[in-house]
Amino acid sequence: MNFDKIRCLIIDDDPFIRELLQDKLDQYFPDVEILSSASSGKEGLQKIKDLKPELIFLDVEMADMTGFEMLSQLSDINFQTIFITSYSHYAIKAIRFNALDYLLKPIDLGELKKAIKRFKAHTKVGLQNENLSLALKNIACKSASNHILNLKTQDGNLRLVLHDIIHIEGDRNYSYVYLKNGTKKLVTKTLIELEELLDSKGFYRCHKSHILNAKHITSYTNGNFVQLSEMRRIPISRRKKKPFAEWYESFNIANE
Repeated sequence: MNFDKIRCLIIDDDPFIRELLQDKLDQYFPDVEILSSASSGKEGLQKIKDLKPELIFLDVEMADMTGFEMLSQLSDINFQTIFITSYSHYAIKAIRFNALDYLLKPIDLGELKKAIKRFKAHTKVGLQNENLSLALKNIACKSASNHILNLKTQDGNLRLVLHDIIHIEGDRNYSYVYLKNGTKKLVTKTLIELEELLDSKGFYRCHKSHILNAKHITSYTNGNFVQLSEMRRIPISRRKKKPFAEWYESFNIANE
């Protein structure tokens, strides 16, 4: 056995995906050693314990448990994870929100090469496991306002509790995140990307340049502006006026 190789485990309940991924890894990645594969979360847990892989390819939605449920049963995670998923809105959203790595089914060779390259670039497992640990906490937490958003800045990673965000302002390929402590952070995501990440978490894009947090709305009277905490006033675009009012009413009803 060559210990210079990346010790890898595949966990997926679809035999076609397991075989397809194994074939691609065998054919194109001589530096990856496939230790074994598992067809369920339960079997995967046992093989992780027995084989101690450096990298696992993990199906998000298996018959017996989700990939996140499987990982939450581990007391210690000493490997990196690349999730495998169909285009499930829930799964993709959870993965992107928590800055985790993933591949869409069926496995594309070009995307697989990029994922392996990212794995090699992340020589420190610590940061990746921090992201994964954060993801498991977010998924277990029922209150969306207490979820922690993982973002990249020019200075590194930034983790923000959602209830601390007042609003977000777009600036071309970047965005400014305004916080309740009076500071603002520049992040390397567009407003479109952040709108997708924050959908259903109490945020609304009320204008082409602004996303606001409903938790920080202090007054709204169906006008062209909404008043936020910290004395911030955000414009509501004309075409968003009616859907915003409906969204805000629904939010208030759900949070009574």
